[in-house]
Amino acid sequence: MWPRAFQDGMFATRDGFKMVDSRIPDPEEVDQLLLNAQLRDDLEPYVDESLSRIDFRNVPTQVENEYLASMLAWEEAPVLPIYKWFTPELIAPRPESLGNEELAEILWDVIDKLFKKRILLDFTDHLSDRELYSIIYRDILPSREKKLTSTNHFLHWDCANISDDPDAWLRYYASEAERQDWAVTTRRPLPPASQPPHSRRMPRRPL
Repeated sequence: MWPRAFQDGMFATRDGFKMVDSRIPDPEEVDQLLLNAQLRDDLEPYVDESLSRIDFRNVPTQVENEYLASMLAWEEAPVLPIYKWFTPELIAPRPESLGNEELAEILWDVIDKLFKKRILLDFTDHLSDRELYSIIYRDILPSREKKLTSTNHFLHWDCANISDDPDAWLRYYASEAERQDWAVTTRRPLPPASQPPHSRRMPRRPL
């Protein structure tokens, strides 16, 4: 049965019009249905009944397959320290071993390499070059993350540590509406809004 690929038709006879089953499979849709079955088989070891609760009835098979493929890619992606995403491994010098000029040059080289692996650094303008490099060296490069190969997937790294300490975000990055919402929700005083001291043109996700 091909529920999405066929339709009924009518043809004329000497006795009038007669309904016929003119359902002919669309080859592209057949391929999508076969791929759908394969993706569901491949996902079987990773998912539970939650997948069956997703309503795909009004979704084109191709769109459903893209969603299932993204799920499978996530499940199968290796978890590695970020420095091991690179060949050769990205081993950065210790911050204290670098002078200011050398550190700035290495910092931008590392930022560019991270961007090529679709790792974006957010909220960096309140940090000096040395502070930002130290975060990359201490926190980002050793972090164990899913290494996804999809060109649509980007890993965003919050360099302001908003979840643990929202002060920098509130002070330098939040809009006035966001600041007021935070103040109402938390009933805590707001830090003064300020311009971040280290403006940078960081690589951004393509639009």
